[in-house]
Order: sequence, then C-alpha cells, then structure tokens
Amino acid sequence: MDAYRIEGGRKVFGEVSISGNKNSALPLIAASLLTDESIILKNVPNIKDVNTMLSLIEELGSEVEHIDLNTIKLTSKSRVNRVLNQKMEMVRGSILFLGPLLAFFNDVEISPPGGDVIGLRRVDTHFLGFNSLGASCSITDEGTLSVRYDRLVPSDIFLEEASVTATENIIMLASSIEGITILRNAACEPHVQDLCNMLNLMGCDIKGIGSNLLTIKGTKTFRGCTYTLGCDYMEAGSFIGLAAATKGEIVLKNVDYQSIRVIESAFNKLGIDIATREDGSVYVSSKQERVMKKSFNNMTNKIDDAPWPGFPADLLSIMTVTATQMEGTILMHEKMFESRMYFVDWLIRMNADIILCDPHRAVINGPSKLNGARVSSPDVRAGMALIIAAACSKGTSVIENIYQIERGYENLEQKLKGINIDITRISNI
Repeated sequence: MDAYRIEGGRKVFGEVSISGNKNSALPLIAASLLTDESIILKNVPNIKDVNTMLSLIEELGSEVEHIDLNTIKLTSKSRVNRVLNQKMEMVRGSILFLGPLLAFFNDVEISPPGGDVIGLRRVDTHFLGFNSLGASCSITDEGTLSVRYDRLVPSDIFLEEASVTATENIIMLASSIEGITILRNAACEPHVQDLCNMLNLMGCDIKGIGSNLLTIKGTKTFRGCTYTLGCDYMEAGSFIGLAAATKGEIVLKNVDYQSIRVIESAFNKLGIDIATREDGSVYVSSKQERVMKKSFNNMTNKIDDAPWPGFPADLLSIMTVTATQMEGTILMHEKMFESRMYFVDWLIRMNADIILCDPHRAVINGPSKLNGARVSSPDVRAGMALIIAAACSKGTSVIENIYQIERGYENLEQKLKGINIDITRISNI
C-alpha cells in the first residue's frame, strides 16, 4: 500500500477549492433508488467512499454515468433486495441502501456496513426507527442486517440518539409511505438537509429542514431531479487547521460560511481568527494571536463535540493537532466514540505534550516542537490530523494507511502541493 512522505517545516500559503460534501453524496446516491427517473448530482467529490457507493449501486441494478469528474447521472430501472458482499463492509454509508430498498421490497438483507475504526457504531437507532414504521429487524447469525414487514405505516418517531445515518435512512423510508411521519430528535447536519432538499425536489414534502423536528409527507411517485451538493465543511476545517498549525495563510473557495460558523468558534478558542471576503471565500491570515483562550472565570477551556449545530466530532482530531502548536492548555472532549482519541499516541510519538485522560478526553499543552516520525492513519480525519502534524514537524514523516485518508479527501496530494506542502506518494514497503 502507498504512504505519504512529508518534509516538515513549510508554511502553507495559497488557495484551495473545497470539494462537495462526502457525507451528502452517500445518502443522495442511495436516495436515487427511490425513482425510476434519472437523478443528476453535481459537485460530487471524486473519492474512494463515493466510488465504492457508486459501485455498490450498480450491483443493485442502477446505471451510473459520469458526465464529468464531479457530476454523475444515476438511473435505477431495476433493484435487488439482497446485497451480501465484502464491498458493503468498506464504507459506513452502505447501510443507507436499507431505507430506499425497503420502499420496493418487504424483505431486505445486506452485509453490515464498514467505515472508520473509531469505536462502536450501533445500528439500534436505524432498527428502532424502522420498527416504528412497521418493520421487523434483526441481525442474522452470519452478521447480516435483515429487515422485513407486512405493511408499512406512517408514525410519530422519537430517536433515542440524533444519529445522522439513522435519520437519513428513516427519512428515505418514511418518504415512500403515504401519510405523515413525524421525526423527533432528528439529526440536522448540512448533509441531512441536502437529503431532505433533494427528496422535496423528487416529490416528497418535508418540513422543518435544518431543525431536529421533521414532518414528512410521503409519496409513492418520486421523480428525477438535478441537485448540487453543498461544500464539505470537514475539509474546510481541515485546511484551516493546517494553515493555523504551520503559521501560514490560506484562502478557501467554494465554502458556505454558515456551515463553518461552529468550526470558527472552536478555532477562536485556539487563538485563530477566520475572515470572510466579499466573493464568499474564507481567509485565514498568518498573523494570529495563537494563544488558547481561558474561560471567562479564567479556567482551562475545552472543545467538545455535540450533534449539529454543535461542534462536529469528526474535526476534534484536527483541533487536537492544531492545539499542539498554540500557546496554552485546552481540553478536548470526544463524547461520541470511544476509540477516536487513541490516535494521539502517534502525536505523542512526534513529541506532542498531550495527556490522554481516558478514551474520551485529552489535555493538550502547547506549543510543542514536533519531530517527524513514521505513523499510521487509523481513520479519515485522524489521518488528516497526522498530515498536519507532519507538515509542522522538524524532519521527515511517513504516514502509512493513506487509503483511510483518501476515502474522504478529494485530490488531496495535489491540493497540498499547491499550497507549499512538501509531500510525495511512496510505496510503503
């Protein structure tokens, strides 16, 4: 497998165009199954997770046409109700095929989903939502996910957790059931909003988009549409962190400022300000305070994750490595996944001053003079965090398992080279 070799010590400068939201692309691809008419998706990132989903939907019977690098046309004239192969286990988003397939079949079975190794990721919320709509769910002795029903009915559903993929799955199934379904404590991230907006274009009637209370008026006749994905605010946050850690400056194009406001607030705690320009771009200056702020009662501050519009859990690893280059102390509290913070062991190997208090909390003291090292990416965002660490380190770093990183970042090597990062792809022997 390939690895990245990075020579550290360079400051970022230049422009980056932010790609479309990967987390929007996956449910929108799945939702195309709901109609026999064509769905055209624009601003789709050309990354491994998306390509895996496209390969899977072809196996389900859909036609996939690449109009250009970031535009795809999906036409679903036929479907199957069994998808049992290892490819399903390569991407977490594969579970999103359940909802739309259940709109056509009363007996669906798929292989368990895969994705990042960041801790236990339950399917309970998906199953409880399907149960409320009249389905019976189980995990077979072989570990596959099985859902059956005699009749689906609209319902008033309260989710025990604001799970993004569960919300999306339930929305897609509820959209195919005539009548009114109310979904409470729904996730409301920008990618969930993208799904709801596209389903409305397809003929559904979803109200409350952007809130945690959705009212879904289902339909049996979905139509085709053209939809443009929103920006990947995770990628935007990653490049802001890279600029901040290397004491560089960067301009980010194709960014929806409203989607990064909570990210901006977290960077403010690290002593980093973000500016917007008249053309809609986002600018990070090299001239920053770079001192981590105390709370108003002069206590050590913290950054913790929460369901949207709280700080996104995926970016805590980016904030952690950025904090190692700021002056002061801060607590990172990851509440959602019990394995995500273990990547700090790699940062400690690079000479970061971090105390891992428990699986969910880490105290970062900065600034640290990081040294290059050989490390390995455990998941998409932690892998990007290791790239940031390597970029601001002294000497050479080798980052292994870059497959994980490239699952979520489009054209990453070229984008990094374009902003002065000394990065080379090598064969990892």
